Amino acid sequence: MPTLLRINGYRFFFYTNEHLPKHIHIEKGEGTAKFDLFPVELVKSKRFKVAEISEIRKLVLENREVLNQKWDEYFNLK
Repeated sequence: MPTLLRINGYRFFFYTNEHLPKHIHIEKGEGTAKFDLFPVELVKSKRFKVAEISEIRKLVLENREVLNQKWDEYFNLK
């Protein structure tokens, strides 16, 4: 599970056997979430409050290009 970013205690990562569409997993404490990157949409979450989901969505949007680039590099898509 390569960690791509750590921001505000959130860990952004993907699994080594990922699939399309491009997406990112996020965890903090007991909370987990999954967001698609294009478009940025919440796929699922557990144990995050609504305010946390909003913060995570904002962070995904702000860092989407970096996350996309790291996905492409890892899976040799470029």
